[in-house]
Amino acid sequence: MNYEQTYSIGNYHDTRTATTKAVAPSVKRVRQLDAKAERYKRGFKRQTQFCTNSDATNGFLKSTFLPKLQETKFVQTRRKLNKTERDFFQSLSELSKYYNIEPLPSNEFSFPYNMMLALNDVEEKLKNKVLNWNQIRLIQTNRKIYILSNEHYNTGATLFYIPIVPLYRLLCDKKRKKNAHLLLSVCTYLYHIVNIPYYRSETSYLYWIYEMMNDWLEQDDYSEETKRHLSELKQAEFIGDFMEQRIYNYINLNVFEMRISKFKIKNDFDSECLTIAKEAFALYQTYPNENVFRNAKIQEEVCEEDLENMIGMEKYISFYADHKGWLNEMLIQSVNSEFQECSIIEEPTISKRFDGTDISNNNLCFENKLFELLQKLSNILNQL
Repeated sequence: MNYEQTYSIGNYHDTRTATTKAVAPSVKRVRQLDAKAERYKRGFKRQTQFCTNSDATNGFLKSTFLPKLQETKFVQTRRKLNKTERDFFQSLSELSKYYNIEPLPSNEFSFPYNMMLALNDVEEKLKNKVLNWNQIRLIQTNRKIYILSNEHYNTGATLFYIPIVPLYRLLCDKKRKKNAHLLLSVCTYLYHIVNIPYYRSETSYLYWIYEMMNDWLEQDDYSEETKRHLSELKQAEFIGDFMEQRIYNYINLNVFEMRISKFKIKNDFDSECLTIAKEAFALYQTYPNENVFRNAKIQEEVCEEDLENMIGMEKYISFYADHKGWLNEMLIQSVNSEFQECSIIEEPTISKRFDGTDISNNNLCFENKLFELLQKLSNILNQL
């Protein structure tokens, strides 16, 4: 069963060149940006041009030409060109061995066409083979030139908001208390180990959003509607504080495996709960100390002004109150208003340098499994 519910966060693409337009909740999706991030541009001095003899006019129509190269502002010496070529292919060899791909033979082409063709070929092969691969860049320093490979988890501009009030309702249902205990262990793992922000913590982004909404209501003209909205907000605060005490208890982690082994499946909902619990426990066993922010980065260098308009991971990943009602609608509108001025999104990102130094074995396997788990958990709680 698929109970996933999506809400648009805005016109948000996997790039920093456009701004967002609107938003939405709970494993809630964000619309894509209007442009794609530009890749690193490579440039070399154009080769010397030659003119054909006057009697070779028709030969032009029978010829094929390699791509025109970008001109640079400097002319390299033959020695520098040889070193550049040597450094490049040494770096390419390291990359090919690491990712276990076969580079395109380009010896028949002269410099720098051989480099360009090799780069285009390896990009296509990495795109088809490496799950989270994003781009490669050619980096030039004073000492050498080398290839930098970038991998990142694309969150799809999604709000990974996990509702807590539905879990509270599940705990109050005597017939499904064992389901609640399974999901409670999952939430304790996410709270303590994965470090998912909790909306009642004063350091969390959503705490500030809820406080702002409370101020708006208290300053508004008093009416029956205002009274209902304030009551809904206070209830979210009360349940949030109560459930945080339950989630905070480490006993839920200590008995996690036992709860899984003793759980009996009677219906589809039971099966979903058990599947989520098993996946969370397996993640806990495999990555006992990893948190969601371990590879939090932006994909490129940006100025300080742009950093002020960045959507940090702590803003779109969090526990929150509920997935329905007036309070949820207002929360999503408030988050939209905050995000629509942002042009950069922080996502799990890793870079690997192929410059002769030790290559990092870091990967995004944890993130791939974790974000899938967050989606499933949010989906099942959205049923309640």
